[in-house]
Amino acid sequence: MKWQGRARSSNVEDRRGMGGKGIAGIGGGLGLIIAIIFAFVSGDPGVVLDQISGGQTAAPAQTTAQEDEAAEFVSVVLADTERIWTEIFEENGLEYTEPTLVLYTGQVNSACGTAGASVGPFYCPGDYKLYIDLSFYTELSTKYDAPGDFAMAYVVAHEVGHHVQTLLGTTDKVMPLRQRLSEEEFNKYLVRFELQADYFSGVWAHHAEGLGYLEEGDIDEALAAAAAVGDDTLQKRAQGYVVEESFTHGTSEQRKSWFYKGYENGTIQGGDTFNSAP
Repeated sequence: MKWQGRARSSNVEDRRGMGGKGIAGIGGGLGLIIAIIFAFVSGDPGVVLDQISGGQTAAPAQTTAQEDEAAEFVSVVLADTERIWTEIFEENGLEYTEPTLVLYTGQVNSACGTAGASVGPFYCPGDYKLYIDLSFYTELSTKYDAPGDFAMAYVVAHEVGHHVQTLLGTTDKVMPLRQRLSEEEFNKYLVRFELQADYFSGVWAHHAEGLGYLEEGDIDEALAAAAAVGDDTLQKRAQGYVVEESFTHGTSEQRKSWFYKGYENGTIQGGDTFNSAP
């Protein structure tokens, strides 16, 4: 991806080197959904995180040049999502509210509670913020066998996709179903919810290519990352077998397919995963 020397987002909080004690105040009118997160990798997006009282401590961040380059990269990607989604929303008569990207190490507090890096990148609808420990950039290559800068761009775009769902009201419609359905039935909605975020990340890639930012191989990197974090692939790696009823994000083929649909289509309207074959 062509990103060096391009504009960065101003909506970045660099909390690297800070402790994660305490939580941010929970605000907004999102009701049920403010205590949940939407994590990129496996796990239930409806997990309520630990809420720990106390103040947050800070220490000088000890970062490497590689980490700082990764921070600059995700900031540029975030700026691209801001430009593209603002234009898409305007075309649909809507107003886009930009999210904030929080960079942290080890542990972080959010309006959804306190999370460790093991959660992976996540979005908290309670504060309109994306949270990323940049060690995940390395994990994409070493743990998930999905190298390349555009693999990480896909991760950022996916979490921004959850923000788009929040602004469009989809999150408010889907998450309350958790209280009315069995876990197995609700998981089916979670899969479609996550696949829609994959679709929206593909929409972003469509427009980023139109702006001349993509390079040869970028889409392949995103598809490799999508395949690497499918529920079936992750379960096979972790336990040697698949339990389809526990899927919350979709299979590798589903995640690849919906990302690519977004990339080909480039519009909000094509991403109705809830009324389409998953």
